[in-house]
Amino acid sequence: MNRKNLEEKAEKTLRETDSYRVPVPIDNVAHRLNLKTEAGPLGEKVSGMLVVEGDRGAIGYNSTHALVRQRFTIAHELAHFLLHAKKKVQAQLFIDRHTTYRRDGYSAGGADYQEVEANQLGAALLMPRSLVQQEVKKNDLDLDDEDAISTLAKKFCVSTTAMTNRLTNLGMLR
Repeated sequence: MNRKNLEEKAEKTLRETDSYRVPVPIDNVAHRLNLKTEAGPLGEKVSGMLVVEGDRGAIGYNSTHALVRQRFTIAHELAHFLLHAKKKVQAQLFIDRHTTYRRDGYSAGGADYQEVEANQLGAALLMPRSLVQQEVKKNDLDLDDEDAISTLAKKFCVSTTAMTNRLTNLGMLR
């Protein structure tokens, strides 16, 4: 799915789940899509997992990770559910290792297209284009200032790295 379609899918999903606001209540999105969310210690290398059976499922995410990391993991697993889960087959399992989210990991290099796509949709779910643009304008933020990016990241409850990557991908950073 191309980036424009992913942006549209994110916005449509957030509006349909009554979650189109800052910060995006990502747990609410999951619950509205028949997905249970549960935190647990998943070990050092696993960020999250998605189990799908039919049109429902569960997202497990690592309770030892920072809150912003947990939110991104939930959004990433939601993206797998929306994009990659086959609703008419037996139970499916998606396991995501912590390293696949890093820009220097396989997903950043395009080694696994589904991971790249899940990262892109996950970011669009947590930081929808129009809400990011609205917050920048409303707060008259200078995106050349690191403090402004940090402020924006706090508003959306994401890491500054995630916000920087999102702003770059939206063409809002030089």
